[in-house]
Amino acid sequence: MPVASPVSPFAECPRAAAVVERMRRLNPRANPLKHLPDVHPERVPRHIAIIMDGNGRWAKERGFPRIFGHRNGAGAVRDVVMQCGNLGVEALTLYSFSLENWKRPDDEVKALMYMAVAYCHGEREALRREGIRFRVIGRREGLPSEVVEAIESVEAHTADVVGPTLCLALNYGARQELADAARRLARDVAAGRVDPESVDEAAIASRLYAPDLPEPDLLIRTGGEMRVSNFLLWQISYAELVVRETYWPDFRGEQLNDAVREFSKRSRRFGDVEAK
Repeated sequence: MPVASPVSPFAECPRAAAVVERMRRLNPRANPLKHLPDVHPERVPRHIAIIMDGNGRWAKERGFPRIFGHRNGAGAVRDVVMQCGNLGVEALTLYSFSLENWKRPDDEVKALMYMAVAYCHGEREALRREGIRFRVIGRREGLPSEVVEAIESVEAHTADVVGPTLCLALNYGARQELADAARRLARDVAAGRVDPESVDEAAIASRLYAPDLPEPDLLIRTGGEMRVSNFLLWQISYAELVVRETYWPDFRGEQLNDAVREFSKRSRRFGDVEAK
C-alpha cells in the first residue's frame, strides 16, 4: 500500500501559496509543499549552483578508471535537474568542465568532450518536453567544433521555452569571465558608449556570461573539498555554501533536499544585522 506524502505545515499559509503560484507560472510541475514539506517555499533557493566533485575518486575506490565515475555522474545530473523542478528552483548551474581541466590526461579530456556531445544529443528533446531552457556559459573558443555545434543546437531548441534554466559551465573559469567582462566594458568605453565615471557593479554584472540569471542563493560542493575552484566568483558573493562528503555519482534528490533544508535554516543578513 503506497505511503501518503506528509502534509506540509505550510499548506494553509497564504504566503506559501503565493510563492508556489509564482513558481508554477515558470514551471507548472513545481510543488515544494509536496516534495519538501518541512521547508517553507519562501526558503527554497531561486538559483542553485553545484560543483560536481568526486567522480574520479568514486571510480577509483571501485577499481575503475576515472571516466567511469564521470559516466555514472550523468545519472545524478538527471535526478538533480528533476528534483530542482519539483522544488520550484528557477535556475541550476552545474560546473561541468573548467578551463583548468585541460591539464587532465588526454584520454579523460576526450572522454569528457564526448560525454558533453552525448548529453546534448540524448537530452535535447527531453529538456524541451520538460520545459527546461538550456544554457552554456564559458569560452567556446578552444572547444571541439562538434561540442560547440551540439550545445548550440540544444540552446536554440529550448530558447523559446518559458521554464526553469539548466546552465552548464563548460570550459569555464570565473577569473576569465571577469576578464572577458572587463574587456567588453573597455571596448564600450573606448568607443564612447560608456562614460568611465559611470562604471559601477551593474556595468560589470551586465557583461558577464549570463547576466539575466539571478545570482545563486546556494552553492553546493560534493566530494568534501572546501574551496570554490574559480567558479562564479562574482555571482556567489552572498551565496550560502554547503559542502557534502558524498561523491557526485551518489548525489541524488534526497541529498539535494538535505542541502536545501540546511540553506533554509541560515540567517542571510547580506552585511546587515537582521536577516532578509
